[in-house]
Amino acid sequence: MVRWAAFSCLLVPVVLVVYGTSFGGAAVATLGLVAVTAACRVMLRHSEKAERAAGRLLAAEQSAPGHRGRHSRTGAGAHRGCHGSGGISPHD
Repeated sequence: MVRWAAFSCLLVPVVLVVYGTSFGGAAVATLGLVAVTAACRVMLRHSEKAERAAGRLLAAEQSAPGHRGRHSRTGAGAHRGCHGSGGISPHD
């Protein structure tokens, strides 16, 4: 992706000069493209680092001991369908 950005930063001024824009105008356009490309590259690197950090955090949370998952429960109330301690129910 960076190669395409560098290619466009070189190609656009050439095309502008060929189609009659002054060298000064082409230079200003080139500087603008270089600035935008550099800003995009910085933001892309930042988002990649944040994504990697989030992945590591998620992996650490999933491998934590004692974690049984979202729907696993232990202790009282673990069997939600159970209706008591074995006594006689009104249906008997």
